[in-house]
Amino acid sequence: MDSGIWQSFRFNLEEIETATQYFSESNLLGKSNFAATYKGFLRDGSAVVIKSISKTSCKSDDSEFLKGLDVLASLKHENVVRLRGFCCSKARGGCFLVYDFIPNGNLLQYLDVKDGDGTVLDWSTRVSIVKGIAKGIAYLHEYKINKPTLVHQNISAEKVLVDHRFNPLLSDSGLHNILTIDIVFGSLKASAAMGYLAPGYANTGRFTEKSDVYAFGTLVLQLLSGKQR
Repeated sequence: MDSGIWQSFRFNLEEIETATQYFSESNLLGKSNFAATYKGFLRDGSAVVIKSISKTSCKSDDSEFLKGLDVLASLKHENVVRLRGFCCSKARGGCFLVYDFIPNGNLLQYLDVKDGDGTVLDWSTRVSIVKGIAKGIAYLHEYKINKPTLVHQNISAEKVLVDHRFNPLLSDSGLHNILTIDIVFGSLKASAAMGYLAPGYANTGRFTEKSDVYAFGTLVLQLLSGKQR
């Protein structure tokens, strides 16, 4: 990515702090073992999600880290959550990724729904979501001039967000490209527990397009049955 485009993707710390009301607990959407996620509003009024990743969780080699950011910035598809920009701050000791805010949450909240406790997806919506996820995965796996072939590595109901039209979008696509190996491997435990991790990984220790397809198959079963397990 050339310097001009990089500049358009770069936020300063003041913009990040203002958007999140200085990382207010009221704006906190969730935490993981390596990041905290906040909802925020940019100066133009648009809603965003800001993922705060600690410096120790990011690749220490600057060139490798920037290559990873380059991959994230290259992803542009209707079924992939768009990266709006980033900010790296020595003062805060971390990196902040700014994504579009997707209003209807992730697919987990639409599984194991009991009558009156939440939204039960009708059959046509479920089928439409399955098709959208498949398109997003196919896009990641496809090579384009300005986008490398990419394996998601962590497809799950939690990583699929749905917008106001129930169009599915894959989140955290390419995120492993900027994280340390320890953090990436740490996420495998949850994937294995939920049945998303392909058995072949235990033999090869490698993620391939087939790994994503296996996780997609598990996700399809969950969607069509309406159950996590």
